[in-house]
Amino acid sequence: MAEHGDDPHPEPQDDTQAPGEVLIVTGMSGAGRTTAANALEDLGWYVVDNLPPQMLRPLLELSSAAGSAMPKIAAVVDVRGRDLFRELPAITRALRDASQLRVLFLDASDDALVRRFEAVRRPHPLQGDGTILDGIRRERERVAIIREAADVIVDTSTLNIHQLSTRIVDVFAVDGEARHTTTVMSFGFKYGMPPDADLVADMRFLPNPFWVPELRAHTGEAPEVRDYVLAQNGATEFIDAYAAALRPVLLGYQSENKRHSVIAVGCTGGKHRSVVTALELATRLREVPGVAVNVKHRDLGRE
Repeated sequence: MAEHGDDPHPEPQDDTQAPGEVLIVTGMSGAGRTTAANALEDLGWYVVDNLPPQMLRPLLELSSAAGSAMPKIAAVVDVRGRDLFRELPAITRALRDASQLRVLFLDASDDALVRRFEAVRRPHPLQGDGTILDGIRRERERVAIIREAADVIVDTSTLNIHQLSTRIVDVFAVDGEARHTTTVMSFGFKYGMPPDADLVADMRFLPNPFWVPELRAHTGEAPEVRDYVLAQNGATEFIDAYAAALRPVLLGYQSENKRHSVIAVGCTGGKHRSVVTALELATRLREVPGVAVNVKHRDLGRE
C-alpha cells in the first residue's frame, strides 16, 4: 500500500535528454560548404557531410540519446542528395519545433561560382549536358525556398577560405570560447628542435642551473630552480617582452583562422631554463583574449 502522499501510479521516468543544437549547412554548390563544415568541426561540432534530409530525424534521436557526448551537430545537406534534397524544406519545418535547429545558407554570385568551378575543373552537380551556369541556375531554383527560411545567410562571393572560416567562427563560436589554442613547449636543443614548432625561443643566453650542484637534480618545475633562473639578468625582461610580442601574433592567428600553434622554448637539455620560461610564458599568454594555452615539456624526463 502506498503511504500518504505517494503516487500509487507514478509516471514512468523518461531518461531521454533533449537533443542538443543542430545546424543544417546548405546552400549553393561552390559557395564554401566544406570550408564552413571544417570551421564548425574545429569549434567542436559533430559534422555529418552529404546527409540525406530523411536522416535528419534519426540524427536528432541519436543526439538525444547521446546527451552531452554529442551536444552540437552540423549536417551538410545539398543537391548531391538529388531528388531526396527536394524534401529538405518540409523536413526542416517539421523538425524546428522539436529541436534547437538552425539553417546556415551559403551563397555566392553566379560569376564567383563559375570561377570556382572552372578553377577546380569540375562540373556543377546539376550541369548535365549544359554549361556550369545552367547548373547554377537550376540549383538556385531548387534552393530558393530554403534560402528564404534560413536563419543565417553568408555571401561568400568576395571571401577567401580563411575569411569564410573566420566568419563562421564569429557567428557560431560561444562567447568566451577559445578561438586559438597554443602549446608552449619546452625542449632541449641537444635532442633536436620540435618539427612542428611555429616559433622558437632560445634560452641558452642564461646561466645553466645544471652547473649548480644543488640544482642539477631538480627541474624547472621546482621553486628553487625557478627562482634561480628568474633572478638572472635579462630573464624576466625577455619573458615579458616576448609575451608582449606574441600577443599581436596570437590575435592575428585568430583573424586568419589559424586554430593551433606551437611556441617552442629551448635550452641545452630541456630540463631547467626552458621549463621555467615555458611556464612563465604560458601564464602571461593566458591573458590574451580568445587563446587557450597548454604547456608541454618534451624532454623533461630524459637523462
